[in-house]
Amino acid sequence: MCGRYVSPDEAAIEREFALTRAGLGLAAHYNVAPSQAVPAVRLVDGSPRLDLLRWGLVPFFAKGKPGAYSTINARIETIETSASYRMPWRRGQRCILPALGFYEWHVNPDGGKQPYYIHLVDQSVFGLAGLWDRSVAADGTVIESCTIITLPANPLLAEIHNVKQRMPAILSREMRQLWLGADPAAAHEALRAYPAADMIAYPVGKRVNSPRNDDAGLIEKTAVP
Repeated sequence: MCGRYVSPDEAAIEREFALTRAGLGLAAHYNVAPSQAVPAVRLVDGSPRLDLLRWGLVPFFAKGKPGAYSTINARIETIETSASYRMPWRRGQRCILPALGFYEWHVNPDGGKQPYYIHLVDQSVFGLAGLWDRSVAADGTVIESCTIITLPANPLLAEIHNVKQRMPAILSREMRQLWLGADPAAAHEALRAYPAADMIAYPVGKRVNSPRNDDAGLIEKTAVP
């Protein structure tokens, strides 16, 4: 799964994804948490655009009200059949969430949890594959929201995320355009476990456990007790 990640500032996103200036004034965030507004790249009238979407998908049929179950992650195994995700999938409502890295928690033998920070060797700014939807409340309020797709973990992430053994779907640079613009069958080919050899992971302090903490010190390496 992916429950926390680090998002780049707006200038870094625009450079990496070759976007025109969005003017959102986004700073880097080191502890992005569910229900927050997150930067996402999606196609609008055939061109990529940066928008802010709520992390935690609110389906179109929910009338603007977040449900009782978590929708921050969508499993690759059920994106074509789940009530919450099958229509965004069929409609091609795909997006990319720019990231510098993400966090996963390792469960120790004593039951304690040790957070790890994971980033990539070959992409300093990378993209997490996501779906988005638009839901309208009774008063006309519109909520646009998103979810991050997850899949079975590679060997590195399986060792870290040792209970559920999942990882986010990370897009290679050459797959980004395919993910955003191809038909569903072709886009599905972009969803692959990123190679463990191209990832770096190390333990970080437990301050990341609280979303109130949001600073660069969160990604500093720490010694495991």
